[in-house]
Amino acid sequence: MEAVKILFTTSTGLMSLGVIVFIIGMGWFFARMFSRKMREDAAAAKSREAAQRR
Repeated sequence: MEAVKILFTTSTGLMSLGVIVFIIGMGWFFARMFSRKMREDAAAAKSREAAQRR
């Protein structure tokens, strides 16, 4: 419980909390971006494949 108190009350703890939140947000952002790019790439490959068959 002391660690939680330090995390939320000291300047070092608050900065650590900010970094933790930033890293989690950055991971979420990159996961969404990579997922979107993979879907777009798969759709583009599928359309190229269909165009080559014609």
